[in-house]
Amino acid sequence: MTKYKLEYIWLDGYTPVPNLRGKTQIKEFDSFPSLEELPLWGFDGSSTMQAEGRSSDCVLKPVAVYPDPARKHGVLVMCEVMLPDGVTPHSTNARATILDDDGAWFGFEQEYFFYKDGRPLGFPEHGYPSPQGPYYTGVGFKNVGDVAREIVEEHLELCLESGINHEGINAEVAKGQWEFQIFGKGSKKAADEVWMARYLLQRLTEKYGIDIEYHCKPLGDTDWNGSGMHCNFSTAYLREVGGKEYFEALMAAFEKNLDDHISVYGPDNHLRLTGKHETAPWNKFSYGVADRGASIRVPHSFIKNDYKGYLEDRRPNSQGDPYAIASQVLKTISEVPTKASAAA
Repeated sequence: MTKYKLEYIWLDGYTPVPNLRGKTQIKEFDSFPSLEELPLWGFDGSSTMQAEGRSSDCVLKPVAVYPDPARKHGVLVMCEVMLPDGVTPHSTNARATILDDDGAWFGFEQEYFFYKDGRPLGFPEHGYPSPQGPYYTGVGFKNVGDVAREIVEEHLELCLESGINHEGINAEVAKGQWEFQIFGKGSKKAADEVWMARYLLQRLTEKYGIDIEYHCKPLGDTDWNGSGMHCNFSTAYLREVGGKEYFEALMAAFEKNLDDHISVYGPDNHLRLTGKHETAPWNKFSYGVADRGASIRVPHSFIKNDYKGYLEDRRPNSQGDPYAIASQVLKTISEVPTKASAAA
């Protein structure tokens, strides 16, 4: 028997953006534990905005498990929060009720800023660095500094060793801003891995004395880019059948549901979606081929392939909850009849 360090990870009850929480318990297993072997575990919900002190019990239900490469015999356990009966989802448990479809594929582009001493990493104590331009995919100390690349490379390795489907990294448009990409098949799987990748990044930067700033416009009304979490999506039908008529009906459904999308695409998005800095205005819907300033960017490959493939919703922001984002995308797609459903 081996003693494993089980890190139970969950989302708390803070609004409008939940925080990641985690605590460790030690359990013995013959080998790396399966999801089915992991027990429910209680916690004090009064300390996480999920219960009152006079009735503080909440329960963690394991829903996904990953190796923890930063710990010997470590296990990362993604959890849903349940009521004390261990069966009923807590009101803050967004994962339990989202739409899911294994045939729906999601690719999330998570942007963020490194922050130190109250300002983006690499910013001078007063004022601003040189204007945007050389930082995106930049190389060299003057563009990326002396520690950021070390962190993102280490984070990449942690994600890959954990089995998270991390697909790439790059320095972003603003000084101190970076991005990583996560791909998953199914809403829950993709979103689980985004949250786990966020957790690993935040835990990693503790030892560097650096924070992660996910706010979508941390520098306010300035000529500096905000941070998004662009959502690339497809369904089996969109990949295999598609067609111009279906695509246009899909875009009409996205336009009709604009307010519903914006409501779950991350707080303060009106500060970021201004129509500047390669963004569409938050209150107008648009789509265009290779148009980074549209709500939905349509790849050239999609058009060339008879309107089949994936699309990119550029409106979700860096603080968005990937569970809610993926679910809203699927909800809107479900409103558009396919040839198969029309025939039935």
